[in-house]
Amino acid sequence: MSGMHAGLGKVVVNRAMSLDGLIAGPDNAMDWVIEYFREDPFPEIVRATGAMLVGRGTHEVAKRMPTPEDTDYDGGPVFVLTHQPPDEPEQGVTFLTCDLAEAVATARAAAGGKNLEILGADVASQCLQRGLVDEVLVYVLPVLLGDGVRFSTSVLGRIDLEPFSNTQSGQVTMLRFRVRK
Repeated sequence: MSGMHAGLGKVVVNRAMSLDGLIAGPDNAMDWVIEYFREDPFPEIVRATGAMLVGRGTHEVAKRMPTPEDTDYDGGPVFVLTHQPPDEPEQGVTFLTCDLAEAVATARAAAGGKNLEILGADVASQCLQRGLVDEVLVYVLPVLLGDGVRFSTSVLGRIDLEPFSNTQSGQVTMLRFRVRK
């Protein structure tokens, strides 16, 4: 699956990371990320995003995070890949229990020609392993956490990337890589 198909945006693993390679602190703490994104340092990324696919664990962590009141962030529809959808539906969230490739295809179709953003270490690692990802975008934040959730799961294996862009906005450095197929 590639972003070169007509009318389809790219599949992009997108995450903020501490300098020591962690995407969440102890107990999945994510509050440290918010201080660097109070003012959106890269609005072009949000504009290019049409939908998001996340794992259930990441979704639960995100629900606990405070959202700045003055944000107009809209990454499009949110799809949560899970083995056990909740009993009660959540507004603006579609829970998927299908195969990973089908979940990517469903969310990608909903992105309306924009990029599909993949969030969360487990789902992102699975997508990378299966060759479903076009790009990896990392916001490197100037903080060392010491312990927490690694950038990828330990079973990911080797994935070769090709750097094609790095940009700094304030304290945040954005690194972009193409996935070598």
